[in-house]
Amino acid sequence: MKSLTSKALLLLSAFTLIFAEISAQQSTTVSAAKIDLTEKIPIDPKVKVGKLENGLTYYVQSNPKPENKVELRLAINAGSILEDDDQQGLAHFMEHMNFNGTTNFKKNELVDYLQGIGVKFGADLNAYTSFDQTVYILPIPSDDPEKLDKGFQILEDWAFNALLEDEEIDKERGVVLEELRIGKGADERMRQRYLPKMMYGSRYAERLPIGKKEIIENFDYDVIRRYHKDWYRPDLMAVIAVGDLDVETLEAKIIEYFGDVPAVKNPRERKEYDLPNHEDTFISIESDPEASFTNVQIMYKDRENKKPTETIKDFRDNLVRSLFSQMINNRLDELRNSPNPPFVFGSSYYGGTFARNKNAYQSSAFVDASKQLEALKTLLVENERVKRHGFFEGEFERAKKDLIANLERAYKDRDKTESGRIVGAYINNYLDQTPIAGIEWNYNMMMTLLPGIKIEEASQLIENYIKEDNRVIILTGPEKEGLKKVTEQEVKDLLAAIDDMEIEPYKDAEVAESLITKLPKKGSVIDYSLNDELDTKTITLSNGVKVTYKITDFKNDEVLFDAFRYGGTSLYSDEDYLATANANGGLTEAGVNGFKINDINKILSGKIVNVRPSIGGYSENISGNSTPDALEELFQLTHLYFSALNKDDEAFQSFVNKQKAFAGNLLANPQFFFQIELGKFLNEGNPRYVPFPTAESWEEANYDLAHQKYMERFSDASGFHFYLIGNLDETKLVDLCETYLASLPSSNKEHSYNVPDYRPLTGSHKKVIKTGTDQKSNVRLIYNGPTDYSPEENLALRSVGEVLTIKLIEKLREEEGGVYGAGAGGSISKIPYGWYRFTISFPCGPENVDKLTSAALAELDLIIKDGPTETDLNKVKESLKLKHKEDLKTNRYWLGLLRGSDYEQKDANNMLEFEKNVENLTVADLQKVAEKYLTKGYITAIQMPED
Repeated sequence: MKSLTSKALLLLSAFTLIFAEISAQQSTTVSAAKIDLTEKIPIDPKVKVGKLENGLTYYVQSNPKPENKVELRLAINAGSILEDDDQQGLAHFMEHMNFNGTTNFKKNELVDYLQGIGVKFGADLNAYTSFDQTVYILPIPSDDPEKLDKGFQILEDWAFNALLEDEEIDKERGVVLEELRIGKGADERMRQRYLPKMMYGSRYAERLPIGKKEIIENFDYDVIRRYHKDWYRPDLMAVIAVGDLDVETLEAKIIEYFGDVPAVKNPRERKEYDLPNHEDTFISIESDPEASFTNVQIMYKDRENKKPTETIKDFRDNLVRSLFSQMINNRLDELRNSPNPPFVFGSSYYGGTFARNKNAYQSSAFVDASKQLEALKTLLVENERVKRHGFFEGEFERAKKDLIANLERAYKDRDKTESGRIVGAYINNYLDQTPIAGIEWNYNMMMTLLPGIKIEEASQLIENYIKEDNRVIILTGPEKEGLKKVTEQEVKDLLAAIDDMEIEPYKDAEVAESLITKLPKKGSVIDYSLNDELDTKTITLSNGVKVTYKITDFKNDEVLFDAFRYGGTSLYSDEDYLATANANGGLTEAGVNGFKINDINKILSGKIVNVRPSIGGYSENISGNSTPDALEELFQLTHLYFSALNKDDEAFQSFVNKQKAFAGNLLANPQFFFQIELGKFLNEGNPRYVPFPTAESWEEANYDLAHQKYMERFSDASGFHFYLIGNLDETKLVDLCETYLASLPSSNKEHSYNVPDYRPLTGSHKKVIKTGTDQKSNVRLIYNGPTDYSPEENLALRSVGEVLTIKLIEKLREEEGGVYGAGAGGSISKIPYGWYRFTISFPCGPENVDKLTSAALAELDLIIKDGPTETDLNKVKESLKLKHKEDLKTNRYWLGLLRGSDYEQKDANNMLEFEKNVENLTVADLQKVAEKYLTKGYITAIQMPED
């Protein structure tokens, strides 16, 4: 369970209807001239929307993906904005309490039952609370009537039947306080200072969902019961059910479980709270010694309240806004890729604010701490550049291509969309009245309207976006010696100077039409094999390169690929490795075949394709994705990353500047500092350990040597094995392999990696790292050491981690109330040498470190001594099997299986025995592996606050 952070809320509100569901195709049969723009947007015929007599709204849809599963949601039109003064934090607290005892599931029975049918707490079963809403999330198996009934019974209990017992309320106080503690830090402190200006004059500035510590600690039991009575009622609720059952069955279940609940008489008014206008520009410049990052944000709030998207004209307006956003962000991306970038990342969009009924145009950037004012100036200038000169045809056409490409992908995959991705649209329709016309209608309408949209319409939007009233400027960043803080007067002077500043129009340079103008000399396929069990095919090309592929119908518009060859930086000398470690990540910033990154982005407008080469510790790798239509571009980029990587000192310096900005103040963050110091401790004596980079070490990174080494590793393609999964045309695929892969130079020699002499720290050690001013601690217990790889032991050790996670949640969270979350995990690896690793980790208060560490170890000792209970083992088995069944229907799983099996020198066919192997796991298996690996001492790492 969680309360949404400010960043998460802004991201959620940023996505308009357009990006939620519409998509497109290149042709349409409807004429824009025949469209009545005042016509209402229809409701998708696939979904049935109804309302019970008690006022509860419901949405049901039959959807076959994934099989045998229904996604259930309970959306409540109430959140922290409705809390009385003595209830601050109790909307979120109420969400927690629904997992701590209801009429049909006493205390922890609900989580226990769901774990028993394979539904994991946190990963699957969850909930969240925001300002205006509370949403409960429950995926449930649909192939068993009893489980389906239980799912709807749980939803009914969440809606109406929380017990809210005194003892359980008191126990949950600690859990919620720990969640509040996790959120403490520099970002939270700065947010408390700038929020009153961002949300000036509104209730949103004083009703953050996490609430107030003193209220959570001390509220009377009846206070939360009053909140539940006021707001958990049918007329403020929607039940959403989407999954692998017919509409009639799902609707009948909703009527059965919710239809008899009476409407509330004389209900309390559900008020909507406004975000008032203000004439002044508010400026908030906040800093904190522990701030990790530096940010700039400009917010131009609308004067009028938001109106729902109801008509085709509203839909068209959203299209125009999307084109605007695409163009302005393309410009900002070009700037971030410039030799001296003004920011690490910048973006602009028109969308929601914290307030449900108010939109804003917002520009933001993540910057170097010394470049705040420069980044602010850049954002202001780019907005002003659009205002004065507008957009140009070239970028307008590219924006349309990109918009079509992204939305067309959703359209093509409309029959392969997972239920979990569908339910969100219905939640938003209920809570925010966003349309639910369906992909088909949106596709037809977008392609009908798009040709008639003029560039001037997008250019003119800026006139209404930017203004001097309702403007808020927020700067946040670190506070440290030698760093000059931007002043409010400097910001005011900059704002005044923009009007008189000379600003040239955007220059849109011509670019080539293709990445490759002359095709390489084609090779051929010299061998072919088939794996009938996995339905995969492997071809060997004339240069020795191998390609394994699997044609799937899991997604209509998705192709994933990966490739590796043994070697990597293990073949570098220690000196060369240390000199190039920080440079390797910036090699691709130079572009390929004489094209800079910005040129490549323009050439690939309208294409969804991504390729990423890298040099790992023990292998060279290249991976990516595309749509079937962009498969040739994927192969072209792959070929060019082998044969024509540019060398560009300016581009590399741009990368260095961005990395220095990103990492500039990370060490001030206590969590990052803990991780970095722990890494040093665990790698003491490692001759190839690369410490956290400083500004000096970034400047010392040897680009020339890194580029030379890259060319050495990639100029010879021998030993590479490629893997492609997805909707593939086999004839086209083989032709592309012969053209772009078989043509790569190859020596046909064998490739391997060097096994290092160094091994990580093992045995019993303790490291306490003091950092941070907040009363926050982190505990990590690490068991690791050498072993021979065994697939049976790997599965057993992994399962020990799953069982222990269940026990840690029960003991440390539910019984002790000392943590918000806790986890354990284990695995055994084979490459570059046999090694096991098992970790236990949790955050908590400093005063509870010793007690909770002992409690965690006591739970592990029970597994070592007696093994887990059959009940807990069965929970893990059900979860593993359920996830495996869903994984088998995804391209990502198959890519990881095939590539990972070869890399780790395992037999991929063993996957066929996975469910049987899971089912055959015994209590004795887990006890044996726990006794073998988790009794040889462990490393204790503890983060404590500074004295």
